[in-house]
Amino acid sequence: MSQRRLQLLVLAFLASASSASKEIASHLVITPQSPVIQIGTNFTATCVIVDTIEATADDLFWNISQRMIPKNQYTKINETALSVTILVTGEKPEWLFCYCNKKSPYVFKHKGKFIHGIPLTKGYPPNKPENITCMVLQGEVYISNNFKCWWETSGYQSKEMPTNYTLHVKAIHSGAYSVSTEESSAQVTMDFPAHLELEIWVVAHNPLGTVASEHFTKEAYSFVKTNPPADVQVLSEEKFPPSLLIKWKHPIQPYYLRLKYEIRYCVNGSLNWTKVPVVTVDEDIVESYRLQKLQPDTVYITQVRCRHTREGYGYWSDWSTAVTKKTPEDRPTSKPDLWRIITEGEGANERQVKFICKDPVFSNGRITSFNIKIQTQKGNVGNGSAAWERFPVNSSVANSIPRQTFNVLKEISLAEERSVKVYVTAVNSVGISPQASLGIPGKTHELGRVEGLKVWPRGGQLLVKWNAPNKPNVAEYVLEWISDVSMDWQRENRSTLQTVLKGSFDKFICYKISVYPIYSGWTGQPATVEAFLEEGAPLEAPSVRLKDKPGRNEAELVWNEIPPNKRQGFIIDYTIFYSSGNELHEINVPANVTSYTLTSLTSNTKYDTWIRASTVGGSTYGTKHSFITLKYAPGEMEMIVVGVSLGFLFVVLTTMMLCIYNKDVIIKNFWPWIPNPGESTIGNWSPDYPLKPETPKENCLSDISVLDMDGNDAKSVFEEDKTNLALKKDKYLSEEHSSGIGGSSCMSSPRQSVSDSDEGGDVVDTTASTVQYSSVVASSGYKGQTPCVQPQQVIFARSESTQPLLDSEENPDILVQEGSRQSQLFHSAWNQDSRSSSACNQLEMEPQEVLLSLDLCPLEEDSELTTPADGQSAGASSYRPQLCGYRPQ
Repeated sequence: MSQRRLQLLVLAFLASASSASKEIASHLVITPQSPVIQIGTNFTATCVIVDTIEATADDLFWNISQRMIPKNQYTKINETALSVTILVTGEKPEWLFCYCNKKSPYVFKHKGKFIHGIPLTKGYPPNKPENITCMVLQGEVYISNNFKCWWETSGYQSKEMPTNYTLHVKAIHSGAYSVSTEESSAQVTMDFPAHLELEIWVVAHNPLGTVASEHFTKEAYSFVKTNPPADVQVLSEEKFPPSLLIKWKHPIQPYYLRLKYEIRYCVNGSLNWTKVPVVTVDEDIVESYRLQKLQPDTVYITQVRCRHTREGYGYWSDWSTAVTKKTPEDRPTSKPDLWRIITEGEGANERQVKFICKDPVFSNGRITSFNIKIQTQKGNVGNGSAAWERFPVNSSVANSIPRQTFNVLKEISLAEERSVKVYVTAVNSVGISPQASLGIPGKTHELGRVEGLKVWPRGGQLLVKWNAPNKPNVAEYVLEWISDVSMDWQRENRSTLQTVLKGSFDKFICYKISVYPIYSGWTGQPATVEAFLEEGAPLEAPSVRLKDKPGRNEAELVWNEIPPNKRQGFIIDYTIFYSSGNELHEINVPANVTSYTLTSLTSNTKYDTWIRASTVGGSTYGTKHSFITLKYAPGEMEMIVVGVSLGFLFVVLTTMMLCIYNKDVIIKNFWPWIPNPGESTIGNWSPDYPLKPETPKENCLSDISVLDMDGNDAKSVFEEDKTNLALKKDKYLSEEHSSGIGGSSCMSSPRQSVSDSDEGGDVVDTTASTVQYSSVVASSGYKGQTPCVQPQQVIFARSESTQPLLDSEENPDILVQEGSRQSQLFHSAWNQDSRSSSACNQLEMEPQEVLLSLDLCPLEEDSELTTPADGQSAGASSYRPQLCGYRPQ
């Protein structure tokens, strides 16, 4: 309420002052003017209407940063005053406005007089400075006049309202000094008040408040920090090999300030410093100190610093410039590190042993040579006659081999059943080291090995763990690791079962790590594992190929193992990919597999295949290989050919068998049986002649006699035949006992036989019967023909034919008249055919009994046909008879 009354009084004063002025700049006034506000607190402002009645408090509004303030934050004091309360946030400055929004002509005309604003300055109040520290540095010879202090600040500060700090330094009975700054440190200049106490404090202030730190008092020398010792020197003394002498000078005169010193040193390249206990030096003593029990022939780095001798006074100076010095050489005080490399020898049951050695840990100088003695063991007793051999160390050769930290001494051939004991000493410019020994037992006497060997990476190193062997007399362990580019080893005591390998290891390199137990100087059998410091993706993947030609539905893939130097890790597995078109298949196979057979492939299809090799560190894909499966499986085409061939052979054999079993049917249908007139037995049918007539000498006809007779003669002949063959008429002249010729070669229509009818002139045409021609020739000559000398026999001629009858046969009257003429024509035609035959050449016709069965074809028309007897023409309508076929009866 008191604050509100004060605001009203201020407003009344402002109103009276404004009414006294001739011209009013604004009818609205905000109080307070230009306030400084603490961030995070509430701020209240009041707007007052002066020198007008055109507006009231109800017409007023508040705005901050062009944002309307809600009316619930307003407070109406009276009809002419309106206040607002806001929360102050953010560090940026803002403007708070009060304006009138009444709709009246006067307000609209004098709009600029009905608005007023004030700037809001924001900030944080200062916090008390803490942890004040002061220091006075040394000048060239004396203490400097610059006294510097720094402190810690807390809380927040805004850029618009920074906090100022004032450092106050007051010397008792001397004077006071102060300096202001916006930083957290300050420096005052004054004459150093030696042996006087100083009172120090810091005051922080800004528009929101003022606060002072705690006051503290200390003697002036408590703030002194001198320069480091000057002209530091380190000397190496040959009489004292394991020591170094250090000298320096005081940075300030001792009568002015007494100092104490501290020395530190380390081996060159190491960060493990060794500090010498604090030493107090009087002003009449030379500034020096001797470092003792150092390592001979070793480079050391040395530094010195100083401070006030009184405890708690002053600060340590900075360390002096580092000085490097090497201690003198001394005799080696430790054994050389002796080891061996065993490989297979050239001969059977032989080993190649190479002895290698590292310098002693405390070689105390450069090793110039090694002495070695090899004793062959016979039972448990060594050969004492073995002599020492000296092997100089060629440092240039050793340095030319990368990462070789050992020297090769000697290589020997050792039988598997033999054992040796080796002794080695190291020599430098001062003396000889203690003796190291190593025993190599025979194959049959090898000692037990450690168990449960495990190796895994940890923190960029390889951690090895194992279990002790069963035998208790283990003296120590030797841990050996070998890679393609390096080889090294280290020794551990008998109680150690877990350690870290101290060599230099590379990523993605395979190391073969072995642990050897040492039994009283004799090496035991090793336990070996392989390990990687870090695994990565293989440098290359296998290139897949086909072992043989692909099959119809399968293909055998083969590939080579990845070389060890390109694996970069342990191969977990191989993944085989193969695709045909858009189909992709994959198959996982173990890492020890180098072949796989793809099955269920499609025939006559192109496939692409490749392999992915995987380790813990990643995977690598190999190159693609393409192949096309066969259309037919191997042997399938041969089986088809063999099957078809066997089938064809079976059909052929079956056909042949059927032909053999049915040959009579085939012959009957394809080759009809035609009687051979030359072999006919028709003569045996007559009862007046013998059963077996004489067989002609030649199987051909010399000639054919054609008889000319009239119709009456023919009739008498036929009647005589009928009389002589009355007994056999039914058997030989019937249709059932014909010659069996189914049809002539001329394909003539069959006709009824003449012998089937009692009257030769009655001929009936039919397609189902054959025409039979038969004649009987008497033993005596007929119409002037001269009979042969041999006894004559009655010739009975018969023919069955299906050819058409001649005109003379169809008309018996013409047959009688033309009989003689036809016989002559037939006789002429047959003689011509006989002369052209190769079997019978111009044979004289011998009158004998001939039995023929003839099939006559129609004669071809000939314009002029001449018989050989009289040379007369037969006329244009004559026919020449042709022999169509015959077969013996």
